[in-house]
Amino acid sequence: MTARPRPRPLPESPLRLVRWEQPTPEKYRALFRRVGAPWLWFSRLVIGDAALLAIIHDPLVEVYAAVDRTGIEVGMLELDFRAPDACEIGYFALVPELAGRGLGRWLMAQALALAWRGAVTRVWLHTCTLDHPGALGFYRAQGFAATARTVETFADPRVLGVLPVDAAPHVPLLARTR
Repeated sequence: MTARPRPRPLPESPLRLVRWEQPTPEKYRALFRRVGAPWLWFSRLVIGDAALLAIIHDPLVEVYAAVDRTGIEVGMLELDFRAPDACEIGYFALVPELAGRGLGRWLMAQALALAWRGAVTRVWLHTCTLDHPGALGFYRAQGFAATARTVETFADPRVLGVLPVDAAPHVPLLARTR
């Protein structure tokens, strides 16, 4: 996205967005796992605490939790302003149980309002084939345009023991058996 979206009303939501100032690795990874395991997110689970803290405690990286009325963290937003004049939406997710309720539009409206400030001229994010099947269409509907396609491979984090074998049941688990 290289142009600020036109202002529009913020969608209603029972959730609220809470900035996490310098979360502990344990707290961060617990939410990362809760929202990301269904999509096989593992990158922040396998790096050491020092490397993780260097990212999430960087003053140019902002971590937010979407919190329900009872105080339970049910979503994650991470904004990375470390590149000049740009904001990467590093992580954006809600727990799967909230899918289809319009809350993704609310979270994205929050993300864009926070991302487009100061001298920012570009807001961007990554998605992949492991993401929710509607993710690419959702991002396009929010004003993003696809600019590149890459092929990445990695060892299945379930096979490596990073995520439980029942994570992402929609993704075939190909493991050797003896």
